[in-house]
Amino acid sequence: MDWRVMLTTFGIIVLAEMGDKTQIAAMTMAAEKKRPWEVFIAASLALAAVSAIGVVVGSTLSHLLPLLWIKRAAGAAFIVIGVLVLLGKF
Repeated sequence: MDWRVMLTTFGIIVLAEMGDKTQIAAMTMAAEKKRPWEVFIAASLALAAVSAIGVVVGSTLSHLLPLLWIKRAAGAAFIVIGVLVLLGKF
């Protein structure tokens, strides 16, 4: 096991997810439902599922496309999402 890869991935994901819509939704659900453990378990499973999809898709794409194209497509997707958020469409 490569601990450097694990720690780098963990740090990047924690920083990226801190204060985002997912965390705010989890806080709201925990406060509203008064069932923090159920919300924690469900949110953890959801994040694990989404991460698994990302890993499988990324791993598959890395065998089919050059890394530069994957990075460009990801960057373009972030730009499109950002514009849609600014326009109130996302």
